[in-house]
Amino acid sequence: MDFDVIVIGAGHAGCEAGLAAARTGKKTLMLATSLDTVAFCACNPSIGGTAKGQIVKDIDALGGEMGINADKSLFQLRMLNRGKGAAVYSPRAQVDKHRYHIEMKKTLESTENLFLRQGEAIDLRVIEGGYEVRTAVGLSYTAGAVIVASGVYLRSRIIVGDYTRNVGPNGFMAANEFSDALNRLGFSLRRFKTGTPARVSGKSLDFSKMEMQPGEMDMLPFSAMSEKVDADKARCYLTYSTAETKDIILGNKSRAPVFSGAINGVGPRYCPSIEDKVVRFSDKERHQIFLEPEDSESDEWYVQGVSSSMPADVQYEIYKSIVGLENVRIMRDAYAIEYDCIDPLALTPALMSKDYRGLFFAGQINGTSGYEEAAGQGLVAGINASLYLDGKPPMILRRDTSYIGVLIDDIVTKGTDEPYRMMTGRAEYRLLLRQDNADTRLTELGRSVGLVSDERYERFLRKKEEMKRLKKLLSVTVSPSRAEPFMTLCGESCPVNGISYANMLKRGNISIFDVAEYFEGFGEFGKAAMTEVETDIKYEGYLGDSLKEIERNAALENKLLPEDADYSEIKGLRLEARQKLNKIRPLSVGQASRISGVSPADVNTLIIWLAMRESRR
Repeated sequence: MDFDVIVIGAGHAGCEAGLAAARTGKKTLMLATSLDTVAFCACNPSIGGTAKGQIVKDIDALGGEMGINADKSLFQLRMLNRGKGAAVYSPRAQVDKHRYHIEMKKTLESTENLFLRQGEAIDLRVIEGGYEVRTAVGLSYTAGAVIVASGVYLRSRIIVGDYTRNVGPNGFMAANEFSDALNRLGFSLRRFKTGTPARVSGKSLDFSKMEMQPGEMDMLPFSAMSEKVDADKARCYLTYSTAETKDIILGNKSRAPVFSGAINGVGPRYCPSIEDKVVRFSDKERHQIFLEPEDSESDEWYVQGVSSSMPADVQYEIYKSIVGLENVRIMRDAYAIEYDCIDPLALTPALMSKDYRGLFFAGQINGTSGYEEAAGQGLVAGINASLYLDGKPPMILRRDTSYIGVLIDDIVTKGTDEPYRMMTGRAEYRLLLRQDNADTRLTELGRSVGLVSDERYERFLRKKEEMKRLKKLLSVTVSPSRAEPFMTLCGESCPVNGISYANMLKRGNISIFDVAEYFEGFGEFGKAAMTEVETDIKYEGYLGDSLKEIERNAALENKLLPEDADYSEIKGLRLEARQKLNKIRPLSVGQASRISGVSPADVNTLIIWLAMRESRR
């Protein structure tokens, strides 16, 4: 074989996949249709956000690169959902999109075992011992494992009104032949759609009419490997659409491809175009819009919240109607993009094809949306490709371990009929899966699969020891004479027998940083350790309930189902359950219980069948 692993695609999924495979010792080839698309932020120039920030933290804890790269290229950092409790705090970075691309490309180029090559993959064939990938210029490469991370480039088509063109995002070259290769292997392809707003000239905007959105200077970096970062290098701005915006869209509804039938792909429910928002939410007179700089070298600004496939002349009228954009100059038109993707039900929780061992899929090819969702899948696929070649069991991330685990379990168990977007509401154990405790949850696992470096692991161990000492200090009871002035200052009463520092934190108005500022002995502890310990203490009761639920469910997750089970032969299963189980082929009874169409009675039948099967052995 020429290589151990071939990664097809160099977007956010491909980068993490290639780095994971190479860093775990595998000779890895990354193929990109254009090296200018490496880690390209085709849509929003940001990393993180609601639920997505947790994914970036998960990636970092496992030894991935996205958080490090975001810290290198950020304009600003903000914490979303501060008013909703620590369980859903979500960091978000506005990044310089061109620097993000350059920094990631430099990382790829300097990684041992990783070979970056421009070339369009047009065919994929099964050969003895692995796979052959053929490119458009006639070159062929072989490998024991292949990871398909082709993003939105398969037969991609951009749409602006009546204008269509078979190209990828931002006019980059599409990959028009690889879909046929997947068809020949038996994969059923679907058409999904997403879109992006216009880019406008900053010189044409009236920021005085908008609300400034600064970064938060006290934010921790995304990555545990990053030192303190400047979280407010550039400002973003909040503005709104108007009643005029609504009138323009409704008056031109017949020209909107999303309503005329010109767009065949299924779009994302949770990130609709401005025309879709106006029609679906007709009672709203205005919608939030954010202005965000694209990079530090140009005058282009991203208009978040106004993605559109309207004709260019209508787009211009829409943008002019937005507060502060009355004199707008559009530099790049908004567009919708259609592309091919597979049904993720064809994959195992390791992101490997059920029909082709050693063939993995990651990112938007799996029907997901978002850079972060893609990167998380790429990391898992890269790790599992390496483990597969070593003859080791795959790394399966459960729903109670990570947001990445929730994402993968959702798509391979339930499938998706629209571009899947991660949200905090999808994670039933979100209080355990916080952005502040990702390393506690995942770094040991990343170390066990060979991806967490010595330096990263040493930093983790230092934080772990720091948290241990901090918890011991917080257990100390403070006498009434020392505690009462502080408690009174915080608007809280002091028990007659005194109170421990930990119990102070359970009072709603008191933070660990208030305690550290007033009492001595806390100066040696870092912010990361203090934040995680504080949340653990404040939510101790709720965390205990979640852990008990996980323990109860573990019994189902540990009941493994045989790969060769014929569910049509199991008496007592309903017809729908038999069909769904034979199609999805869950790894465990726990996974089976989450399949739509599998009832509690069906689950009980599976448990009884497993027990009888074991007794006959």
